[in-house]
Amino acid sequence: MKKVDERFLEYVKIDTKSDSTTGTTPSTKKQLNLANGLAEELKKFGLKDVRVSKYGYVYATLEKNCDNNIPVIGFIAHMDTSPDMSGENVKPQIVKNYDGGEIKLNEQFILSPKFSPELKKYIGKTIITTYGNTLLGADDKAGIAEIMTAIEYLTKNPQIKHGTIKIAFTPDEEIGEGADHFEVEVFGADFAYTIDGGAIGELEYENFNAAGAKVKINGKNVHPGNAKGKMINSILVANEFISMLPKKEVPENTSAYEGFWHVTNIKGDVENTELSFIIRDFFAESFDEKKELFMKNAEKLNEKYGENIVSIVIKEQYKNMKEKIEPVIHIVETAKKAMEDAGVIPNIVPIRGGTDGARLSYMGLPTPNIFTGGENFHGRFEYIPVESMEKAVEVILNIIKLYYEK
Repeated sequence: MKKVDERFLEYVKIDTKSDSTTGTTPSTKKQLNLANGLAEELKKFGLKDVRVSKYGYVYATLEKNCDNNIPVIGFIAHMDTSPDMSGENVKPQIVKNYDGGEIKLNEQFILSPKFSPELKKYIGKTIITTYGNTLLGADDKAGIAEIMTAIEYLTKNPQIKHGTIKIAFTPDEEIGEGADHFEVEVFGADFAYTIDGGAIGELEYENFNAAGAKVKINGKNVHPGNAKGKMINSILVANEFISMLPKKEVPENTSAYEGFWHVTNIKGDVENTELSFIIRDFFAESFDEKKELFMKNAEKLNEKYGENIVSIVIKEQYKNMKEKIEPVIHIVETAKKAMEDAGVIPNIVPIRGGTDGARLSYMGLPTPNIFTGGENFHGRFEYIPVESMEKAVEVILNIIKLYYEK
């Protein structure tokens, strides 16, 4: 039987970077390389109903081996890695018995406790890092490895009694499309857990309400020598729009339950400029206030510069899953107990981001999120302690055990 870190090291070498520009699902065909490999592995474990859907989702069932009336539990992780950085030619570095100092990734980059003070928590552990030129892919190939290792353990130890377990691996979570084609009814779980969190102990069932905003500005371009009273420079209007937003409500100035607006892209010239924003807030009322502020600012600029100079489209992306989790809060309490039984201190925190579980919860599948153990996701300084992955496997097995015992 493979150890969780061995499995993880195999998965990260498969490039599965997603791409929001393709308009396809999966957004990149290379995600299918991992999907098909996982399906074959699950078949070797003896799981039933193993398939890869036409959209690249992997589904499988571990059938119950007892007569108890046990809920059907799902475990879900995503296969793609962030578009923010290369996931090609990942070459993991293994640091055994970490001494608390700096870790040289390559000649140019160093992973330091000055940048990542949480490293001090992992002194004496075995840490897997990048070589500095790519991300690592622990988000979320660590989650996949942890689920696969737990499931293989159950198949190798049939004396461990359990109910029906459903497995799913999704594409395109990193571009917000991981639940787009998820077959909730066919999946058939009563509830599920995404194994997609960060540091050891994280347990999450609250997330941002989320929206994206596209702001288009139509300027008027004339020769600058004769521009007085005629030119409207769309770049300057775009800058004015940004300046009208609360300066303290940006990601670099917010934490915990504080929401934010975030300008993610700007492109344009004197005549046409486009701005892309994301809007995030945990609370429905203040979320609506943020969206309304965007609309009012556009109206003010149109009053100042003329009709149809500024147009704005706001598209809601996902909602806070807390509303759907609280009626079945036992799934959170069970995960908390599973961590405690594994010697892990639960850290129940809100997700300052999104997860497949947020949308799945509103699709009828309540799905809180459990840690993978990784840190510094989406970049060259990403790393994961092996011992944290091992604890994630133990937590998955404990959840299954606890529902058998209820």
